[in-house]
Amino acid sequence: MANEAYPCPCDIGHKLEYGGMGREVQVEHIKAYVTKPPFDTGKAVIVIQDIFGWQLPNTRYMADMIAGNGYTAIVPDFFVGQEPWHPSGDWSTFPEWLKTRDARKIDKEVDAVLKYLKQQCHAQKIGIVGFCWGGVAVHHVMMKYPEFRAGVSVYGIIKDSEDVHSLKNPTLFIFAENDAVIPLEQVSLLTQKLKKHCKVEYQIKTFSGQTHGFVHRKREDCSAEDKPYIDEARRNLIEWLHKYV
Repeated sequence: MANEAYPCPCDIGHKLEYGGMGREVQVEHIKAYVTKPPFDTGKAVIVIQDIFGWQLPNTRYMADMIAGNGYTAIVPDFFVGQEPWHPSGDWSTFPEWLKTRDARKIDKEVDAVLKYLKQQCHAQKIGIVGFCWGGVAVHHVMMKYPEFRAGVSVYGIIKDSEDVHSLKNPTLFIFAENDAVIPLEQVSLLTQKLKKHCKVEYQIKTFSGQTHGFVHRKREDCSAEDKPYIDEARRNLIEWLHKYV
């Protein structure tokens, strides 16, 4: 119970009481949650989890929201059977835990999910969205995979690399002003590098007064002050997908 000594902003927010509208499937060596749109559009979105894993109801809620807007959405287990972080865990052990779950070593899983979406779901246009740990993964994927037509990285950023700007396709970065994980200095550095080097469309949007996790970890009814920002960020996410996927 070291949460007080080692607070992690990923733990700010709520675990939604939500069952999901999709189903669980096996995709080669990993499990995944798949949810379908009201009608087939030939478009799909990979949704990448935060540290709390692919079964977190909040992430499935976001996947269902994306599906409701016309995309087959899939939430794969990018931890490949390893335990997700638990809110009651000892945060002093978190750095060691994270070393075994590198958000930039997911290519094998990405390749398997792409194959599944193309062959089983007949997806012709594919985007990717990720939260926290998954936001870092999206940043990585958008610099490596040209087949992703668009990416949305939600409070995730690659910090330990000089190259953060070689995006292959349009990418939206959503940040929170009061994020203890991602200081605004890092957002400014990313902004400078993208402005100087990036050759594709991108947008960086920082939401004032918000904290890490606000897009998917806060209930819409958590406060009257937060709700407009939550709604706007989710709307921006969908609009980015609509524009480029």
